[in-house]
Amino acid sequence: MKLSLGFSPCPNDTFIFDALIHHKIDTEGLEFEVFFDDVETLNQKAMRGALDITKLSFHAFAYVCDQYALLDSGSALGFGVGPLLICHNENLVKSKGSLDATLKVGIPGRYTTANFLMGIAFPHLTNKQEMIFSEIESALLEDKIDLGLIIHENRFTYADKGLHKIIDLGNYWEQETGCAIPLGGIVINRSLDQATKEKVNRLIKKSVEYAFANPKSALEFIRQHAQEMSEEVMYKHIDLYVNQYSIELGIEGRKAIDVMFKMAQEKGIISPLKQKIYLIA
Repeated sequence: MKLSLGFSPCPNDTFIFDALIHHKIDTEGLEFEVFFDDVETLNQKAMRGALDITKLSFHAFAYVCDQYALLDSGSALGFGVGPLLICHNENLVKSKGSLDATLKVGIPGRYTTANFLMGIAFPHLTNKQEMIFSEIESALLEDKIDLGLIIHENRFTYADKGLHKIIDLGNYWEQETGCAIPLGGIVINRSLDQATKEKVNRLIKKSVEYAFANPKSALEFIRQHAQEMSEEVMYKHIDLYVNQYSIELGIEGRKAIDVMFKMAQEKGIISPLKQKIYLIA
């Protein structure tokens, strides 16, 4: 049986899925057709129900939970892992509490969790321009935008390019809720039979566990898809986004996700969810 699988080319995802797609673990008769896309493209594909299994932002998941269920393995949650709001003009750092509503913000996608968090912290910043996450730093340096909302490995590179942090939205979330920040999850199409869905969840868990036990095994695959990153930066990225929640969400991981959706509903960002979101009860 072949299933379509979408995830990003970022080191955390290639680290997680290397053992699965390269048969370093027993895939129990399943094959995977892999699609590499940035997170917002994956979000949009999920909106169309285009893939059997996909990584997506938790914000986007709220809009597709009628089509997809959340797997217990493969998610990206954590502390100190949130998106950053940055700028080129250092004076804006000093005025973060009163950022002008006219400022143009480059965001990595409408349905990203990063955009959701910025909407909570700075609801007046509505002049947004969507772009590929890896283009935001350049757009700031070229003064095409005033503020940039960065995710993934860019949190390790922006300062070296002369850009400045206004606020760490992950820290903001943690102070508001006391929870880990839910960034992205792995979901599976509800139309698949239950046995297949549970098998996929089990295999992704095994793939993460294999990666932790053999951290250098995926190095060639990670490097093949990374954006001109040094090995040190690649593994910093992995250490930041792949953790115990990636093996299984557990009580604390589920609590963080539930708090995010509850807050989003209370603020009118999303409609009430009508489906049970978790595959595993």
